[in-house]
Amino acid sequence: MKKVLSIALISFSMFASAQISLAGKANLIFPTGSPSWKNIKGTVNQAIEGEGKNNVGFNAGLSLKVGLPVAFYVMPELYYTTFKNEFTDPVSNTTFDIKNNRIDMPVLLGYNVLGNMLGIFVGPVASYNLSKEDTFNDFKENARDNFTVGYQFGAQLEIKKLIVNARYEGAFSKDQRNFINRISGEEIRYDNRANLFMVGIGYKF
Repeated sequence: MKKVLSIALISFSMFASAQISLAGKANLIFPTGSPSWKNIKGTVNQAIEGEGKNNVGFNAGLSLKVGLPVAFYVMPELYYTTFKNEFTDPVSNTTFDIKNNRIDMPVLLGYNVLGNMLGIFVGPVASYNLSKEDTFNDFKENARDNFTVGYQFGAQLEIKKLIVNARYEGAFSKDQRNFINRISGEEIRYDNRANLFMVGIGYKF
């Protein structure tokens, strides 16, 4: 019992002495492919020029940063995220404009490279789908997976209270969407858990 109390007191004292900061963050979101510079650069250029089938989205939320020993930190976050994908079925020639409205909960482990000014991070992100079922011509959407899991890695720069960050998000699980033709019964399956590139700013309270 004494050992348990001692461990609890030590853990509490470490948490109490840890550097803790809360920030509000907002990011622009660019659906992309693999995390290569070529893919990310091409996706951003297409979005700026108004080309391509993917549109720029955004998210906004809160980020808690808790300092750990040896320059590490843990950063749990909570975001409301919205973006959309677009694809055309070659058989029916129907364009599906798929909306994504999610609650995202990343839990990131980071390392301060240059003190508190520059840090890198990586970790899982859990997402809960809020999107309603849409219709496209004779097709009705059926979102089968409300809860999906992905991963994020990136870096952030802190200048006093201002935060600039960039990150990539990939998928561990699928966001399976089925589109069923209400007349013929034809079914089209689409994995809607896109890979994302995000860049944005934040402010520490």
